[in-house]
Amino acid sequence: MSVRHRSGVLVRNAALLAAAAHLAPAGTWLPGPRSVLFPALAGRGRPGHVALTFDDGPDPRTTLRFLQVLDELGVRATFFVLGDGVMRFPHTTLEIVRRGHEVAVHGWTHSRPWLPTVSRDAHEVARAARAIRLATGAVPRWYRPPYGILTGGRWLAAARSGLTPVLWSAWGRDWTEHATPGSVAAAVRRDLRDGATVLLHDTDRAAATGCWRATLAALPVVVAECRAGGLEVGPLAEHGIRR
Repeated sequence: MSVRHRSGVLVRNAALLAAAAHLAPAGTWLPGPRSVLFPALAGRGRPGHVALTFDDGPDPRTTLRFLQVLDELGVRATFFVLGDGVMRFPHTTLEIVRRGHEVAVHGWTHSRPWLPTVSRDAHEVARAARAIRLATGAVPRWYRPPYGILTGGRWLAAARSGLTPVLWSAWGRDWTEHATPGSVAAAVRRDLRDGATVLLHDTDRAAATGCWRATLAALPVVVAECRAGGLEVGPLAEHGIRR
């Protein structure tokens, strides 16, 4: 083997290893392996409790409507917000905290990380956490990447910012144009377990236009069914996940 050929092989192998280190952790997106192998990452919490979480805000058009319904239900939740939205809508972000809810990091933008971008990931996660602190005075504790794609770079970014990654164990599949209040409630019901973390969306910013209406209408049903099963509904801060 020539020196040039050997050098080329080493470069290709290094690239493959870098790609594997980047994408292999993203396999935790799959709900089956995540629930079995990484229960904390799946949001498995204490018995008798369900964590209610919302992604993709803040959005003054819609988030405030969810806050109103949550007030009426007497429920507090965790909102995973995007940093660029926090910068655009600091008053909406502050209102989330003012109403007694928890704000967590969802990233800076709603992007898919197919290529390794370790330095950018670290910068954007830290920037989003800083934007939350400036807008609300609250220090975020949790991180959920867009699409639940937790690459090696994003995992490292969370660690550097002192954030604990949390995905979900039940979701409403509420981001599609075909979502209805009934379909959202049924999707949550299928995977709802004692100690679950539920994923919903309080905006259509990264989803089908108007799909948030189905989620908003389903929210009282989801909460009522949890309570009928003897489950308390609250934010991740009260969920008992080990950090």
